[in-house]
Amino acid sequence: MSAVPAMPVAADAATPSRDIVLRTEKLTKVFGGFKAVDDVSFAVERGTIHAVIGPNGAGKTTLFNLLTKFHLPTTGRIFYGQDEITTMPADETARQGIVRSFQIAAVFPQMTAYENVRLALQQRMGNWYRFWSPERSLAGLRGRAEELLAAVGLSDFCETYASDLSYGRKRALEIATTLAMEPRILLLDEPMAGLGHEDIDRVAALIREVAIGRTVLLVEHNLRVVADLSDTITVMTRGRVLAEGSYAELAANPAVVEAYMGTGHG
Repeated sequence: MSAVPAMPVAADAATPSRDIVLRTEKLTKVFGGFKAVDDVSFAVERGTIHAVIGPNGAGKTTLFNLLTKFHLPTTGRIFYGQDEITTMPADETARQGIVRSFQIAAVFPQMTAYENVRLALQQRMGNWYRFWSPERSLAGLRGRAEELLAAVGLSDFCETYASDLSYGRKRALEIATTLAMEPRILLLDEPMAGLGHEDIDRVAALIREVAIGRTVLLVEHNLRVVADLSDTITVMTRGRVLAEGSYAELAANPAVVEAYMGTGHG
């Protein structure tokens, strides 16, 4: 790759012309004496697919944990639109529409695909714990559950137990249960992990579809998927933002190439 001047780090989140839905200011998380996330400021534009990439140990998952309140930051702030949500509890953050797939949306193998989505709908309504409710009292959720399963290509698997679904279809079911939470911002943490080539293409197409009308923030190691899906990419290394831009811009950035070639990106 030809050398070009190093790109600036993340663009100014306060730029008036940008419709920012989620942003951080100098976000830092320290575990003991180790800074897993170090002074990270970045912004996600509404209605885009924004990827966070970087070598192993770059701080990507810790950043996701901070955004979804599995951890509280040591210092720094998080904003959802104009509102600061730094100390907002995880459940309230999810109710506000910031939902992390594969974490909040657990899939229960002993339940059918339909029952998994229905349970997620119950959680959204605040009555997820009412397992003793008679089936007829939950019949009103059937239509919406079937719509969500159709949206992820699982119409023919409504009554299939989750344990009997292929790995790729389990991922699709997890996305359906996440969509039941009515996310405004969908956070996907390594959605392609463990998938074969055919399933990767299927799930990538699904992400593109569900991103319509939503904002998607994803951590992903598969750079082909990142290049194909993402509007904006933030590169992290050693807990900090190294660069931000399109895939083409980052591929021509010597600092990004060195970070990947020097440490690997698996």
